[in-house]
Amino acid sequence: MTLIASRLIRKSGRAGAATLDYITLDSDSRHMRRARLTTDGGRTVVVDLNDASFMQDGDALATEDGLIVIRAAAEPLLEIKAENALALARVAWHLGNRHAATEVTADAIFIQPDHVLEHMVEGLGAMVRHVSRPFQPEAGAYSGGAHGHGH
Repeated sequence: MTLIASRLIRKSGRAGAATLDYITLDSDSRHMRRARLTTDGGRTVVVDLNDASFMQDGDALATEDGLIVIRAAAEPLLEIKAENALALARVAWHLGNRHAATEVTADAIFIQPDHVLEHMVEGLGAMVRHVSRPFQPEAGAYSGGAHGHGH
């Protein structure tokens, strides 16, 4: 049986709704408008949203039978740290200037692997480590919650 999902429900708005299944997607796959997907439990879901949307970990697709909850898959990333907040902010500015999809945390910045950007941030004095973890890039400031440039 194929499920149809035509509505995205943000994590904050799904309290009390029944979870039918889960679907684990990397960050690139979580940006969509229309797609045919397979849930972690083997169900087929046809996604047909009104607008292209970026789904964060914990968001859900509403079907007639219940919610399909989105899980962010672990993926290869670059973890960038610096000696202090000012140095890390400087790195963030340079990454933003290049429109790189970026996740900002309290003590690190995460980006998808890119040898040119890796070399650039090392040249700015930052430390780079290759890691595997879910990627939750920042939404664009003017996008109304949609995913920023590059996706």
